[in-house]
Amino acid sequence: MPATNPTVSLIGAGPGDPELLTLKAVKALARADVVLVDDLVNPEILQHCPNARIVRVGKRGGCRSTPQDFIQRLMLRYARQGLRVARLKGGDPCIFGRGGEEAQWLSDHGVACEIVNGITAGLAAATSAGIPLTQRGMAQGVTLITAHSQDGATPDWSGLARSGTTLVVYMGVAKVHDMTRQLLAAGMTPDTPVAMIERASLPGQRVCASTLAGMASDAQAFQLRSPAVLVIGEVAACRMFGVLDDAAGAMAPQRRTA
Repeated sequence: MPATNPTVSLIGAGPGDPELLTLKAVKALARADVVLVDDLVNPEILQHCPNARIVRVGKRGGCRSTPQDFIQRLMLRYARQGLRVARLKGGDPCIFGRGGEEAQWLSDHGVACEIVNGITAGLAAATSAGIPLTQRGMAQGVTLITAHSQDGATPDWSGLARSGTTLVVYMGVAKVHDMTRQLLAAGMTPDTPVAMIERASLPGQRVCASTLAGMASDAQAFQLRSPAVLVIGEVAACRMFGVLDDAAGAMAPQRRTA
């Protein structure tokens, strides 16, 4: 029989480190009957839902992915069966995680949603590299942006260059050359500090310190791979924990350890 009040929990798994999972997420996973898991979720997190059916619905930029409409229909079907459904996503569901789209679609089909926030990769990447995203006298704001859009539209790099905020770029590895060209053309100074952080918060994390002018060549030399976050702005030169090497373009392959 269909559930009287079917619901789905859209849960943020955080950037990868299982210790960054929230208590609310742990509780939601523990009560789930079925969990739809994205590719970027650390498998260790699944220990919190030992009795749930695990359905892998891989979605990763640049790779073959499970169609979004199929995932939405699957959530709806399980919810209408009376099951407690969890949709587990890397980072935060509502920051480049399609959480808003899924919540609206489910609502349109009579299914309520619970949003369980997770730590977004941009924040965790900067912190794990020793970088504050805001700093008095340096950056009074942060702009989170994706370099990859569904319709292929290009971000307004000119406007972003003039914003005076720290730019945190998701899904930007394949767009580094174009990003560099447009930000320089918009007037951002060539020596603007940049940090490129791969596999944020995980044991294999790597950090490459660079400048805007050297970002593209350093990314290539560093063999930067997704998933990675780019931090562009004066704060990228801050080394709160001594993680990054002093010379622009230097490579710091080891993550900070406690």
